[in-house]
Amino acid sequence: MHPEPITRFPPRAVHRPLATQGWRDVTFLHWPYDPVDVRRVLPPQVEPDIHEGTTYVGVVGLRMVRVRLAGTPPLPYLGDFLETNVRVYSVDRAGRRGVVFLSMEASRLAFVLGARGAAQLPYRWAAMHLDRDRDGVLLDYRTTRRWPRPRRAGLRFRVSIGGPVDGTPLDRFVADRWGLHASTRRGRLRYLPVAHEPWPLHSAELVEFREEGLLEAAGLPAPQGPPTSVLYAPSTHSRIGIPISDR
Repeated sequence: MHPEPITRFPPRAVHRPLATQGWRDVTFLHWPYDPVDVRRVLPPQVEPDIHEGTTYVGVVGLRMVRVRLAGTPPLPYLGDFLETNVRVYSVDRAGRRGVVFLSMEASRLAFVLGARGAAQLPYRWAAMHLDRDRDGVLLDYRTTRRWPRPRRAGLRFRVSIGGPVDGTPLDRFVADRWGLHASTRRGRLRYLPVAHEPWPLHSAELVEFREEGLLEAAGLPAPQGPPTSVLYAPSTHSRIGIPISDR
């Protein structure tokens, strides 16, 4: 089946979310990668999603705020933390486009333990910092893994935020993702639909990038050269749907 079209609005409504999350200060860095390298780290039931002959690896830094599970109030303390993701892009046999998270570094240990156990997502506990200059234009993200191994795997990047943009076709390819693919411990594929408002994208310029083993720990070679796409979004509010399992 052909992949579903890329749209700025979620193709599947999430009326009864499993969880809701606020995403703030979201910065996207993306590099082109050989699909062969990406296929090695994907669940066997999905293929790399391709844009103009190549696929992409993303590093995404953000603040998670007011995280809550269905039927509960926002989690005090546990629901606000920093996160940095290494992600790749996937398409399943039903044509659903999605994201596969190779690592999800987070600064809140209790959340990491809960998400690894209950949701079976690849969360890692990390020391993380996000600093902003006085003008609010320059953001500095730092991540160093604490647990599990390899400890000290991390990265640092700084970006300068520009004005609003509609985004290029590549920008929309990496940003407009409405679900994630993940495997259960028994190897079954799950698809979790995600819904949120259209991304309020801004241009951004990468000022500094230091890769300190985080992509290698995710099973990928280090990126070559500067990222092809650098974007920033100030905020959005997301709803995560109940997983759909494929046989």
